[in-house]
Amino acid sequence: MVGAFIAAGLVALFFLSMKVSNLSTMSGGEGYPVDARFDNIGSLKVRSPVTMAGVRVGRVSDIGFDSETYEAVVTMSIDSRYDTIPDDTFAKILTAGLLGEQYIGLDPGGSEQYLKTGDQIQLTQSALVLEEIIGQFLFSKAEEGSNSE
Repeated sequence: MVGAFIAAGLVALFFLSMKVSNLSTMSGGEGYPVDARFDNIGSLKVRSPVTMAGVRVGRVSDIGFDSETYEAVVTMSIDSRYDTIPDDTFAKILTAGLLGEQYIGLDPGGSEQYLKTGDQIQLTQSALVLEEIIGQFLFSKAEEGSNSE
């Protein structure tokens, strides 16, 4: 009996770790790929969620670098049931909470044409990097201090 409980506990622990690491929800060809280019992706990772109106519509399937334009190229796998996303959709990298994980949020446009396999989202907003924002704030305060003297 004890051995059965230990085995059940190990199986439950395995499924819990798969759920936490997002490995259990990887799409296996169920969606269609869409690319987007960003100047800075922050700490975005493969398997990060892609959401629209707070609902997960896909996952980040690949992250690459374009050495000609010096931009990050993010490939998203959008679930095939969401096949009516306008092609002028706006993609931005958001953060869950103050220091949480980063994900891609999609804001739909008004086009009557829809994204399809291999399309590229043209309108993007890069990640806000907390260190850069703090640095700009401190620099502006230092400028104010030196101008008042």
